[in-house]
Amino acid sequence: MASPTTATAAHLSSPPLLSSFSTIPRRRHLAASRRGTRLAVVASVPDPGAGPVEYTPWLIAGLGNPGAKYHGTRHNVGFEMVDRIAREEGIAMNTIQSKSLLGVGSIGDVPVLLVKPQSYMNYCGEAIGPLAAYYQVPLRHILVIYDETSLPNGVLRVQRKGGHGRHNGLQNVIEHLDGCREFPRLSIGIGSPPGKMDARAFLLQKFSSEERVQIATALEQGVDAVRTLVLKGFSGSIERFNLVQKYKFNRV
Repeated sequence: MASPTTATAAHLSSPPLLSSFSTIPRRRHLAASRRGTRLAVVASVPDPGAGPVEYTPWLIAGLGNPGAKYHGTRHNVGFEMVDRIAREEGIAMNTIQSKSLLGVGSIGDVPVLLVKPQSYMNYCGEAIGPLAAYYQVPLRHILVIYDETSLPNGVLRVQRKGGHGRHNGLQNVIEHLDGCREFPRLSIGIGSPPGKMDARAFLLQKFSSEERVQIATALEQGVDAVRTLVLKGFSGSIERFNLVQKYKFNRV
């Protein structure tokens, strides 16, 4: 969450991306600096005399398939959400590690690691699990973003925890988090296959023009939801967000 932790410096000192927190006078910021192949994330506090304040980082992973073939398909809205967050927060997705494309930056004062696994949907846990372990990110700060066929197209839902709902990518993530399901997730509704359409064909299909408009709105709203979650945790704001999303397309 956004509140400072009392974690020791060792908690974030060894990984090359989220490596250290130090004090810089008068303002707090998040900056990336390279030392050879190492990338350090540095935070500061307003009052140098107050000592360093450390924020537990968030790992925000969008699920999808790499390659132009899958760009813009229903199954890749998780990738689109991460790209939108990166653009809005000014985070460059320019690092490769653990079968993933990474972006290091911050939302507010909170350091975040944006992740787009490159191991394909059904094996995305092979990327997320090792990253979470390497950077010692607690389960409560691992946000997984994925497509959801049980929700109408463009409807979002934020949850503290849950199962995999037969989503192969989410199931693989759970398997590589030692079977733990107690991590937040943001699901993006893509609707369900019409009639007897094959589910796989539906997932790899691109959105219609009308559906794309709904998805564009959902991505914009999703950025706000992620910001709220990172900065305030599961507050009443998230509950209201879910309620509004549930009925967003209902006509009075």
